[in-house]
Amino acid sequence: MLEEVSEMIGLQVYTNGGIFLGNVGNVIVDVAASNIDGLFVTDTNPLLVEDSKSVAVPYRWIQSIGDIVILGYFPKRVALRKPAPEQKPEENKVLPG
Repeated sequence: MLEEVSEMIGLQVYTNGGIFLGNVGNVIVDVAASNIDGLFVTDTNPLLVEDSKSVAVPYRWIQSIGDIVILGYFPKRVALRKPAPEQKPEENKVLPG
């Protein structure tokens, strides 16, 4: 059983379907409220997270914590937001005439 929050760092994180998501890289703590907001998961599975980017998992998604972390919920796939295409200024158009 975990006795300190720091013991979560390095634990493997799995979805409720048994798919490896990544490793706990850090714990997100709300110091003012004295509670854990979530886990920062690094080295993520590219099948679940585009480009294996690190993700923050809300604490409410966690089902259990022991030798590993099991999530009660995780999206099927996390994709990066694509930047909106920049608007090009209207080019001067010459109308026939």
